[in-house]
Amino acid sequence: MKRTVITLMLILLANASFAMVKIRDISNVEGIRDNQLIGYGLVVGLNGTGDKSGTDFTIQSLVNMMERMGITVSKDDVSVKNVAAVMVTAKLPPYSRSGTMVDVVVSSVGDAKSLEGGTLLMTPLSAANGQVYAVAQGPISVGGMNVSAGGTGTIKNHPTVGMIPNGGIVEQEIPFVMDESEIVLTFKQRNLTDLVKAKEAVNKMVGLQVAQITSPSTLEISVPDNYKSNFYVYLDNVLSAQIEPTNLARVVVDERTGTIVMGADVRLNTVAVSHGNLTISINSTVEIREPDFLGDGGGETQNTEINVQEENANLMVVPEGVSISDLVKALNSIGVTPRDLISILQAIKSAGALHGELQVM
Repeated sequence: MKRTVITLMLILLANASFAMVKIRDISNVEGIRDNQLIGYGLVVGLNGTGDKSGTDFTIQSLVNMMERMGITVSKDDVSVKNVAAVMVTAKLPPYSRSGTMVDVVVSSVGDAKSLEGGTLLMTPLSAANGQVYAVAQGPISVGGMNVSAGGTGTIKNHPTVGMIPNGGIVEQEIPFVMDESEIVLTFKQRNLTDLVKAKEAVNKMVGLQVAQITSPSTLEISVPDNYKSNFYVYLDNVLSAQIEPTNLARVVVDERTGTIVMGADVRLNTVAVSHGNLTISINSTVEIREPDFLGDGGGETQNTEINVQEENANLMVVPEGVSISDLVKALNSIGVTPRDLISILQAIKSAGALHGELQVM
């Protein structure tokens, strides 16, 4: 039943028609981007799930913090089971002003079991140039748990990673100057067809030939004189223009989870598919012989039994030009599982009969 549901979902996705999308959803404006921030801090208030006493950098960090607050303490007297050393990361959005709130992610770098119930102490967040642009602090929200007692335990999700919504405050603005004489769009996927469609959509929206393709992934758009004083209104109009995206002939395979996502434009040449499983079972038994009345003949004898069983493989001919959804239907009819389908698709691609990109994750 599970295999049937998964296959049906793939077929529905493959046959579904694409809706119109806005240019802002498939492209980036050159010069407008996020900036990565990072910092090192301490989480306190843990219920015995912090770093172990042998984690020297956590102890040293805690001692240094106490000394900055005017408290002298020896690191030999410090217990860190309620404290965890963490790395704090955040994204600084473009045009962020001082006082803007940003989300931060807190990740353990020691051997803490869980950050649940902890509070991040004030942590400066710096960019790649070393300058501090934000400060983070606050209680951590953890979407997991780690509970243990009596030698048994339960772990759900990742309790050593948490998040603080609006936990960071921007302290310094990043200087930003944008060239308002033109707009440069970089498309997220290198697809020349979408680029041509975007060019035509922008020119039609403006009523002038303002867009031109300068590379297989870049579209340059000039700003008409009547929009010089309203550049950001013009930018919003350009990004709101809609196109119908081109469906890529691609099959994406995740071997770890058995997930397969297939585009509808993937086509096949005529190919014969045969798939069968070979099962080898080895059973070992130990026979104990009792010694006779003279004490001879006792001992152990190991008997090994090997059984080889091969499932009946069905040979199926796939005609030329069929879609990937038709292939899934046919393979599903002969009892192929998603993991078997991964091997079959890889073999078909190696045979040169699959016209499309096969991407294995």
